[in-house]
Amino acid sequence: MDIVSLLKVWLKTPIICSTMRRRKVPDLYRAPFPLYSIKVDPATGLVITAGGGGASKTGIKNAVLFLDLQLAGEHQYSSSLLHSHDTDTRATMNMAVGDGVIAAGQDGTCCLMTFKLLTQKGGSVAPKHGNSAQLGNTRRRAGKTDSTKSGDMSDMKDDTAHVTVTALADVQSDLNPQDPLQKVVRFSPDMKLLLTGGTDGHVRVWEFPSLKKKFDFKAHEGEIEDLDISAGNKHLVTIGRDFACSVWSGNQLAMKLHWHQTVPHIAEKSYRYLACRFGRVEDQKGSLRLYTVQIPHKRDRKPPPCYLTKWDGKSFLPMLTCPCGTEVISTMTVCDSGMFLGLGTVTGSVAIYIAFSLQKLYYVQESHGIVVTDLAFLPDSFKGKNIKGKNEVAMLSVAVDSRCQVHTVAAQRYLPIWLVILLCGLMMVGVAFLLQYWFPGLL
Repeated sequence: MDIVSLLKVWLKTPIICSTMRRRKVPDLYRAPFPLYSIKVDPATGLVITAGGGGASKTGIKNAVLFLDLQLAGEHQYSSSLLHSHDTDTRATMNMAVGDGVIAAGQDGTCCLMTFKLLTQKGGSVAPKHGNSAQLGNTRRRAGKTDSTKSGDMSDMKDDTAHVTVTALADVQSDLNPQDPLQKVVRFSPDMKLLLTGGTDGHVRVWEFPSLKKKFDFKAHEGEIEDLDISAGNKHLVTIGRDFACSVWSGNQLAMKLHWHQTVPHIAEKSYRYLACRFGRVEDQKGSLRLYTVQIPHKRDRKPPPCYLTKWDGKSFLPMLTCPCGTEVISTMTVCDSGMFLGLGTVTGSVAIYIAFSLQKLYYVQESHGIVVTDLAFLPDSFKGKNIKGKNEVAMLSVAVDSRCQVHTVAAQRYLPIWLVILLCGLMMVGVAFLLQYWFPGLL
């Protein structure tokens, strides 16, 4: 590791000490139903979150919500609802978003829909910033275009933003004869592939946008918990309930990962993998790391810790494993820059870790108070607009409690690295002069 990377980690240490206290995180938005997934569209800055009550006759609706996120100061945010897209009797349990397309996991089906953010003039795809009134909800049949405009029509300005949603296609993504359920969906980084995994243990890969099936293979015995694909579509990593984390080249098994080799005192099947994500390596263009979470297979009265593992993105050898608390992890995400990891727990806690060292940077105990279902980092900017404000990192979380929250770490003022090196050099010269003054002839 070079001196620049080491200095960056050392300079972050004061943040770690100052952000580990328990706090009250204000709600960014409160939905009328449980939330299961959240994504941020980097092209428009829209926050897209979804969930619902499913097919049960409880009166709880199912919908995909489009939120306009706004900075409300240097470090805080506010949001307004631009559009609520009704999904009838099916709740969206997981999503992937890219290039104006949403792939939504609803029961055993992956439902694809397109969305557009427009002004009333019809020419802009950038969100309207400023005060926006919340919208009413409009029910439409599946397959029809659904459009809702914000604000009262009598007071609407010409540049009022609105969102249109159009059903694109459905594909059967899980064929479990008993309660089929898609557990995870991903677009490949180049948006040429759509990948899904479900309770039947199969990975299904479609070419996108043609939706021609490319692969359909049995990856795990039992449910697939998570999957991710590397840049260039070279490696696919899958995680199953069968204790396995597998690396695939196309539909061919390349290798299985063994995280417990880094902690030999842990029995092989006392833990299972929960989540996997590829992340970029800062200052190393084209390099990737793989991050996985391991949770205890069985819970004891004295809960054992969960673990984070960092892997080399080429050899898939484990580089570092660190404990990440005794609360059971429920979800993980990695920011676009690869600098930070986000974790949510079944007890509602939220944490942010430094990817390089796997050190905890931010933690709020029971921020939600119930299972955190998904996380999403805010991009550094969109359409040339700084969305992070004075924050070094900002992350959204959603949970079964219907709340959407934003978690921020304020940016710290660092001395330039060249100045730190210069000051160290001057200190060494000063010490040498003092020694020569106090003890003539010593040097």
